[in-house]
Amino acid sequence: MAHQQKITFMKIVLHTLILSLLFVAPSQAQFGKLLDKADKAQKKIMGNVGDVDPKIGNGLKEALEVGTTAAVDQLSGEGGYLNSIYKVTVPMEAQRIIRTVEKLPGFENVEEKLLAQMNAAAELAAKEATPIFVDAIKGITFADALSILKGDDKAATTYLDNNTRKGLTSTFEPIIQSKLDEVNATKYWASVVNAYNKVPLVRKMNPDLTNHVNTKALDGLFGLIAEKEGGIRSDVGQRTSPLLKEVFSQQD
Repeated sequence: MAHQQKITFMKIVLHTLILSLLFVAPSQAQFGKLLDKADKAQKKIMGNVGDVDPKIGNGLKEALEVGTTAAVDQLSGEGGYLNSIYKVTVPMEAQRIIRTVEKLPGFENVEEKLLAQMNAAAELAAKEATPIFVDAIKGITFADALSILKGDDKAATTYLDNNTRKGLTSTFEPIIQSKLDEVNATKYWASVVNAYNKVPLVRKMNPDLTNHVNTKALDGLFGLIAEKEGGIRSDVGQRTSPLLKEVFSQQD
């Protein structure tokens, strides 16, 4: 908005000077002075625009870097997902299987074990998110930055979600599959499903754990980034650098 206002003001100044040239019929000396004034006005206004551009853009990039780094570090640690509000829960269709199988010998505490395994896989996959976030943050334009700065408390997170979720989904999928195998979730879940499908009269089921964990892991990651963004926007104490303080003071 500020950018547009300055450009509009510049046009008004230049138009005014041009009308002066047309209707005042200045001498050659006056003509030269008017052109000089127009040139100086344009340079001053455009210079101001140029001064704002890197500050807003760099401030938004720094805020996203702070938020994403904190979110990735927190959720990729041991118990990061499992012990948080962003815990990957058991899919609804799997809960029916668990309720049935837990009645069978040798299948006690199925949900507890499965929760630990799924969240461990999500924590391991989250470590791979940083490079994708960095690439997206680098691509923020001046127009994007202005829109984000004046947007709601989740505007930066929404931008990041729109520009990285597809790439993160592709990156996370093989990692989560591998980590589910590594933490024995795939084999364990297969034994649970097989036991369930042998129960008379039940509808055969085999929920896709990988896709479920992938989606929930990303939902949690963006949820925590949004939380960090909201903190920077609303709490001056969380603006940890002079640049963050200067840029986000414009939206206070």
